[in-house]
Order: sequence, then structure tokens, then C-alpha cells
Amino acid sequence: MNEYEASLVIKSGAELLSSASSDPRSEEGYAAVKANISEALERIAEALANFEASSGAPSRSTGWVQDLRRVADDLGER
Repeated sequence: MNEYEASLVIKSGAELLSSASSDPRSEEGYAAVKANISEALERIAEALANFEASSGAPSRSTGWVQDLRRVADDLGER
């Protein structure tokens, strides 16, 4: 799987999560959902940092990586 294919999986998962959250039973496993999203955001931040580092272009995503990690930390603490 390449970066593009992986990004499609992330997008698809986000769409499924959005659909599931409109279900009346959406609060089932809420703590686990937050933990999983927190971990996913950490991994996305890491992937984005790695992608930018290997691209050879000036990194414009440093702030995004920090923001993703901050949100992941906030989700993980509550």
C-alpha cells in the first residue's frame, strides 16, 4: 500500500465514523472511540511529519502536526 492508498483508507474510515456518529446508539463505547481517534491522530501526525521530511520541500505542515498531536492529547486525557 502506498501513501495515496493509505490516505483513501483514512478518508473512508472518517466517512464511516461520521455516519456511525449519527446513529442513536452512537454513545456506545464512547471512551474507546475517543482513545482510538486519539491514537489515529498521533499516527497521522507521525505520517505527515515523515512525509514532509522525505519530500525535500520546506515543511509547511509543522503547525498541523503540532495541532494533531494537541487534539490527540486532549482526547486521550478525557
